[in-house]
Amino acid sequence: MKYFLDSAKIDEIRYAYKNWKIDGVTTNPKHIKLSGKPFLTVLEEMAEEFKGIDFPISVEINPHLENTQEMIEAARKVSQISKNFIIKIPCTEEGLIAAKELTKEGVRTNITLVFSPSQAIQAGRIDSHFVSPFVGWKEGSGEDCGQYIEDIVNIYRDYDFKTKIIVAALRNGKQIVDAAKAGADIVTCGFNVYRDSFYHPFTNHGLEVFRNAWDETETGDEK
Repeated sequence: MKYFLDSAKIDEIRYAYKNWKIDGVTTNPKHIKLSGKPFLTVLEEMAEEFKGIDFPISVEINPHLENTQEMIEAARKVSQISKNFIIKIPCTEEGLIAAKELTKEGVRTNITLVFSPSQAIQAGRIDSHFVSPFVGWKEGSGEDCGQYIEDIVNIYRDYDFKTKIIVAALRNGKQIVDAAKAGADIVTCGFNVYRDSFYHPFTNHGLEVFRNAWDETETGDEK
């Protein structure tokens, strides 16, 4: 399973790429806002950082756009900035039509804000490059997302859809594990979600036990 970082902060992205071997990046308008930089500045930074490297970066177009043709035109402009850019398109009827046309043109898309298997099916049928079913918001509303992700994975396998599944909006290590168990291709999380997933209190407890034992054992280093 691949790890994408959900961020628009270049320092976080650079750190995670160097130290955690992340496989790609996903962004959205909220992440752009939190970076404290203008939209185009963030895009140009990421384009330059991974120039010449095959490194998928999902970029969302203006979410106010509801007309199919306007979405297509915006996606074309953004995709021209970098070969790594994959355009996030909302899972609406207009968005799905736009993604279908963009795919024909060779513009890669990521159908985002997916909250049901029925939405995900159409993303696969039109050969979108990625589909992003969200988990965090659904579970925050009391829904169990394990079956929902598993259903999408099974449907894609049954019909041999080529679209890669990015399980998005994950909030903790358990959700990462659930996505892996379901057979998702990719997960995308915030920086601190990944960092927390590397931690377990018993690991620290074990280190303390072993350090105390080490300190009370003759190692021969005193010679």
